[in-house]
Amino acid sequence: MSIIAGQGDAARSLALLWGEGEAGSGRAAPGPKPALSVTAVVAAAVEVADEGGVAALSMRAVAERLGRSSMALYTYVPGKAELVDLMYDRAHAELPGAYPLDDGWRAAATAWAADLRALYLRHPWLLQVSYARPVLGPCEQRVMEALAGVLFATGLPASTLRAAAASLFDLVRGGARTRAEARLAAAATGGADTEWWAERAARLGEVAPDFAERFPLSVRLSAGDAETGGAASWEERMDATHAAGLALLLDGVEAAAEGRPGGVSPR
Repeated sequence: MSIIAGQGDAARSLALLWGEGEAGSGRAAPGPKPALSVTAVVAAAVEVADEGGVAALSMRAVAERLGRSSMALYTYVPGKAELVDLMYDRAHAELPGAYPLDDGWRAAATAWAADLRALYLRHPWLLQVSYARPVLGPCEQRVMEALAGVLFATGLPASTLRAAAASLFDLVRGGARTRAEARLAAAATGGADTEWWAERAARLGEVAPDFAERFPLSVRLSAGDAETGGAASWEERMDATHAAGLALLLDGVEAAAEGRPGGVSPR
């Protein structure tokens, strides 16, 4: 189940995200140095979520990791809703703020997508935080700024690039979610995906021997697996599928750029 971001107090969340007092930018409020810090609280919360997902996240769990009481945390973060915003934004600080265009916009876009996907797989709980309402923090925004810097190099107008940016986010996030859930399924059931599919395919052949005749186009689609990995592991096949989908999307951006006066080729 997704958690909707931005549910906390807007004034407090945005002040913490943008560094008013001791917060995201590292600027410290005047006076004695506090025993804890927002940075320490957020770092501990990220560790809790990395280990157990959003379901394991609570002010108590974070406090226990820090060796403090839950009440001690409220001095730094108003509550769990604001903490989720801070965690989400802080995790995105791991990504570059810009991508070189020496090898063209397409190579830069591919690198951006790879970095974002790797971030999601390092911190799969990020995928449990809905981005229907963005956090509006500086680190999250820096990721968008980096992508915008790549896409505007195509010469396409903002109206076109807005759709391209949204599609890229959806593609990367959706693919990462499937891969993360595949890992979770294997860990939760104790069985590998290849074993699950092999058993289900055999059973399906027994109960629906006419499957190929009833769903011929679906069978044709599945035959494409041989082109995206063949005997490779399930995760490797998902990686190959993601790469192929990304290439198709960028093909569309490239075609739009080359077909427009002033458009720029990928190199």
